[in-house]
Amino acid sequence: MAEAKLIDGKAFAAGLRHRVAKGVAELVATQGLKGGVPKPGLATVLVGADPASQVYVRSKGRLAAELGMASFDYRLGPETTEAELLALIAELNGDPAVNGILVQLPLPKHIDTSHVLLAVDPAKDVDGFHPVNVGRLGSIASGAPLDFPVPCTPLGIAMLLQDTLGSLAGRHAVVIGRSNLVGRPVAQLLLRADCTVTITHSRTRDLPGLCRQADIVVVAIGKREFVRGDWIKPGATVIDVGINRIVAEAGKTRLVGDAAFDEILPVAGYLTPVPGGVGPMTVACLMFNTLQAARRAAGLKVDSA
Repeated sequence: MAEAKLIDGKAFAAGLRHRVAKGVAELVATQGLKGGVPKPGLATVLVGADPASQVYVRSKGRLAAELGMASFDYRLGPETTEAELLALIAELNGDPAVNGILVQLPLPKHIDTSHVLLAVDPAKDVDGFHPVNVGRLGSIASGAPLDFPVPCTPLGIAMLLQDTLGSLAGRHAVVIGRSNLVGRPVAQLLLRADCTVTITHSRTRDLPGLCRQADIVVVAIGKREFVRGDWIKPGATVIDVGINRIVAEAGKTRLVGDAAFDEILPVAGYLTPVPGGVGPMTVACLMFNTLQAARRAAGLKVDSA
């Protein structure tokens, strides 16, 4: 059997960013936004000075600007109180120039993350983490439009699968991991696409046997090379969400996923690499969500995901 075809998330994300840029330009040129706001706006909020978070926030703001959006960058000191952060979020909720609000996680320990996520206006929750949006995703009907923000990584996974396989109807998907960030929402999106979905986790019995029945395996469990080659049905599609840094030769490090890439490559039909698979889709989908929030604010129909 031939080796699996690699799903190029980097290329797909580039195409999605181009699509968003075109949508932003069209929105600004032909419709405008309520209140005379000239372009979609994304506000990023960072509390503290975590180096990795600073890089993530900077890259998101830069990309928003590159795509023609307004980028609002708020950097708050580590001593910022929860009340001060909530006051800023309330201000952003009421600002018509801001269509999307992203609060970079993790937050300092003295701030209750659940309070902060709950404070964001669900219409501006471009991360898709607000309980209202989580509930909407859990109750969405088969094939219904996504007229609310959806978590970015699961949305990116769904886009990659539909682009790669076409219709997902009737396929059996096994999702390894039940987190609120990836596992649960991706299962809901696959159900919306008429997949038969099995959600598995650390206490699932005979996980290898369940995987061998699957047409699609999505693994997001946070354990390096957890899924082995002999778990995969020949020709199945494997989506690897994991990002694990390991020590390689000469003391250097490299990234590996939650799936044993070299073992699965000769067995699967399609496989996402790490890096270059799911990762690039997350930020691209954040920009997609921000554009859709702007379209909803202008009373326009959202683009199809």
